[in-house]
Amino acid sequence: MLANTPPPSGLAIIDWVIVAVYATSTIVLGWWFGRKQESTKEYFTGSGNMNWMLIGVSLFATLLSTISYLSMPGEILGKGPIYLTNLIAYPFIFLFVGYVIIPTYMKYRVTSAYELLEDKLGLGIRLLGVTMFLVLRLTWMSLLVYLAAKAMIVMIGVDESWIPYIVLTTGLVSVIYTTLGGLRAVVVTDLIQTILLFGGALTVIAMITIDFGGFGWFPTEWHQNWDKQPILSFDPSTRITVIGTILCVFIWYACTSGGDQVSIQRFMATKDASSARKALATQLVVGAFVGVTLGLVGMALLGFFQAHPESLPNGMSLKENSDAIFPRYIAFHLPPGVSGIVIAAMFAAAMSSIDSGVNSITAVVTTDIFDRFGYSPKTEKGHIRLARILAFSIGAFIVFFSPVMGKISGNITTMAGKTVNLFVPLIFCLFFFALFVKFSKPAGVWAGWLCGLITAILIAFSGSIFGVDPETGYDPISFQWTGPAALLVNLTVGLGVSYLLSRSDKTANE
Repeated sequence: MLANTPPPSGLAIIDWVIVAVYATSTIVLGWWFGRKQESTKEYFTGSGNMNWMLIGVSLFATLLSTISYLSMPGEILGKGPIYLTNLIAYPFIFLFVGYVIIPTYMKYRVTSAYELLEDKLGLGIRLLGVTMFLVLRLTWMSLLVYLAAKAMIVMIGVDESWIPYIVLTTGLVSVIYTTLGGLRAVVVTDLIQTILLFGGALTVIAMITIDFGGFGWFPTEWHQNWDKQPILSFDPSTRITVIGTILCVFIWYACTSGGDQVSIQRFMATKDASSARKALATQLVVGAFVGVTLGLVGMALLGFFQAHPESLPNGMSLKENSDAIFPRYIAFHLPPGVSGIVIAAMFAAAMSSIDSGVNSITAVVTTDIFDRFGYSPKTEKGHIRLARILAFSIGAFIVFFSPVMGKISGNITTMAGKTVNLFVPLIFCLFFFALFVKFSKPAGVWAGWLCGLITAILIAFSGSIFGVDPETGYDPISFQWTGPAALLVNLTVGLGVSYLLSRSDKTANE
């Protein structure tokens, strides 16, 4: 049985040594892969012939991030297990992305996905896509760095004044190895980070199972700590439903794969559509295994702290502070050394998202702004130098902007839903109109985008705009419907206006 009274400080010297060794090794890898880089194609897409399995693992590590690593155990522990039903969407995601999106996109070997928008819809739509992508990824990375820092202060027992210093350290390490090594360094370190991440989650489950002498922690009935989470509800304020979860995850994956440079850049790094499809399958399989494991972590933590209520400090609740329970357990209930490995896994999740985001943003800024408007260097070495300067500058912005994320209300799952889903469907719609709708018109695309944006904002921040439910504290419209509603409105208005304009042009020509 583990000790019931945690020590004053949860982390031993060996834990800090392990984290430091991990951080140093990633920087060395970045230097190693950056030694012989001579072209931006190598820096941004690994020359387009990278191993599909590595790319698939990198896709998973990039899109999982600290947000998922911390939020899923907290969501399952504090709200309920229904979020795990998102796995039902995975086969449909594979079919749609693998056989509709990937074959279409792989016809074009581009560095930046947003190059595809200008040919059909003009420079204005291309710049709109670039702008939304930059806002999305900068916000997303700032959020995950902030969340990683917030988890760390729980582990080391310090107040929130330490968050800027932890943010600086995490961001600096990630940006250094990304700046030096390009996409190859990102992909290889993502593999290491995935192994650490999965191993860390398994370690927590194993330790709690040992403490219980078996799987007595596994809930056999609906726990009193959980919310009501129905299959379907016609009340839009119901926070999470089974149908809403499946729909939301399908739309998020489809829109991310078809509109986000982070994903498209990975597909472009493989040699053909078949390899890209295998990378997608790898991403989903690994994601399913880790998702289930993190869900079990949440259940195991719920069982552990129910059995050891004295292990929670005064003022910490399993319901209200569910996102802090996982970091608390890591710091105070794992043996020295093991804590260091799991903490390294948590920061690995943060760094895997930062490195990919920085690399992708750099590719977009270089291609869609500097190259497009003739401000780029004349030599390949100059291009790489510019890319590295941009990468470091982007990392610096993330470090300084991340504290703003603390002003967004809700647990980690809600915070992510209110920020990430705001732009993901809107970016995808630009590509949908450019590549799949022959009669699309720029004015129709702009109209659809504006209506979709207004819809997303009204839903994501409905609590702040219209007021929250005084009994539940939840928004009048659940964050879960941000993506589906924004997508539906954007496509409906965009298709309608484009069709009317095309009919008007046809009539005028007759």
